[in-house]
Amino acid sequence: MAASPVSDPAQDAATARHPRAFEPRTAIITLAMSVVGAVIGIHMITTLGVSPNTSVIGAVVAMLIGRIGFAGLHRMRDVNRQNLVQSAISGATFAAANSLLTPMAIPFLFGRPDLVWPMLLGASLGLAIDVYVLYRAYGSRFLPADAAWPPGVAAAETIRAGDRGGKQAALLVGGGIVGFGASFLGLPMSAAGIAMIGNVWALLMFAVGLLVAQYVPALTGLDLNAFYVPHGVMIGAGLVALAQIGVMLFGRPSQRAVAKEAALREAAKEDPSLVPTVDERTLRSALGSGFVLFLLGAVVLAIAGGVWVELPWWGILGFALFAAVAAIVHELIVGLAAMHAGWFPAFAVTLIFLILGLVLQFPTVPLALLVGYCASTGPAFADMGYDFKAGWLLRRDRRPYTVFELDGRREQLKASILGFVVAIGIVALVWPSLFESGQVPPTAKVYVDTIQAGITDPAVLVNLLIWAVPGAVVQLVGGPGRQLGVLLATGLLVATPNAGWLVLVALVARLVWRRLRGEEGERETALVGAGLIAGDSLYSVGRMIWR
Repeated sequence: MAASPVSDPAQDAATARHPRAFEPRTAIITLAMSVVGAVIGIHMITTLGVSPNTSVIGAVVAMLIGRIGFAGLHRMRDVNRQNLVQSAISGATFAAANSLLTPMAIPFLFGRPDLVWPMLLGASLGLAIDVYVLYRAYGSRFLPADAAWPPGVAAAETIRAGDRGGKQAALLVGGGIVGFGASFLGLPMSAAGIAMIGNVWALLMFAVGLLVAQYVPALTGLDLNAFYVPHGVMIGAGLVALAQIGVMLFGRPSQRAVAKEAALREAAKEDPSLVPTVDERTLRSALGSGFVLFLLGAVVLAIAGGVWVELPWWGILGFALFAAVAAIVHELIVGLAAMHAGWFPAFAVTLIFLILGLVLQFPTVPLALLVGYCASTGPAFADMGYDFKAGWLLRRDRRPYTVFELDGRREQLKASILGFVVAIGIVALVWPSLFESGQVPPTAKVYVDTIQAGITDPAVLVNLLIWAVPGAVVQLVGGPGRQLGVLLATGLLVATPNAGWLVLVALVARLVWRRLRGEEGERETALVGAGLIAGDSLYSVGRMIWR
């Protein structure tokens, strides 16, 4: 009799191997869905200026394929295989749109189409290093698997609901219908869904930033962006966040941290999935080697892009150092925002480093390449964090846990690499026709316009420094676990109309429901939130198909 295709948490360790990403059937489906994901990402980034989360799409397609009873396709009913497909399609989407096409459009719009191929090389290196750092750092105290990562929860709950059915499926589908319908009416329902899953304090500060960005300009006539208020707040919060990371890695643990570690060890007796799979030494090595790799990648980009024509050797060294710092800081800030809030301000943080480059008076062509290199990092980092979160939720009941979890994470990396390779190939094929027909990401236009306009007013630097102070204070008060300053700045920078109200309403509903239903209420609201995110994602993709 054939074994059940659905994972059994009680399966004997000798046969409890995670499904392989390169199994022929799985790999073929993964490659096909990666092509779909890359095409969706390219189309939406050039038409609407955004990239949808296609994880749910991949999970649903894998579920449907699993219902086919011939050619061995029933194996796709395994939730872990569905997780591999989901990881690849989302990775291909964000890689093609955010990490590759957007950076490549910058030199093209700058009037230097000869630099597009070098930028593709640099962006591909940035993408690869981004993924390497996340893979080695995920599951540490800095990027814990049990943190929020809301879109990852949505993907996992979608897969679980399809596998188990019943009440879970009903809550998820109900949330999906509401999310789809409200998104059709113009409401950003992913914001409400994230509020039902993520860290309450972090999301409360995120909502404050959204509301300030929405109402302060209307009430006071003050253009926050013109005075670089959001950018200054993010600089201050980001600097403190980096200092907090340094203390976490190299400082002596506080009494509170020691108590938390003891509580974690106690909880791990019942749930080993709560134990970090990455120790402090490995985390330090991951971040340190990531910086070195970003530095080498910047040198390769400088050589391929002919930066030596405009800069002396010491200028090239300064370019590479600044680019490496910008790349790793960008990915860490984007990753922290994504981990807590499910939204990441990649465009805005890149713009911050662009402004700093202008203040430091970088020549225009090296600055354009630097901005593209910085923009290539972050989105894939955040998206893979979501995918690993989904995999962790699907695997955490396995015993023994650690071996199966690390094996599954490694297979997810392989599936994602397939998606990234597909994305690079498709972008390399289609960019000439896209750019020549004027189809470029809107964010790339903003970067180029900012570089060409330049910043000569010293008041800009003063404003950045002034508004860095409150960002630093809020981040310091919230501590490294809540990232309040980073999330406040994220809200100010994202500035999506009405999203702040949706976050607040969803937070209130979540707290009230938990008070009424206890832990069960928390699980139920998480399912509804996952449905809202899934419905919003389905609407975004459907709108693309309709257009």
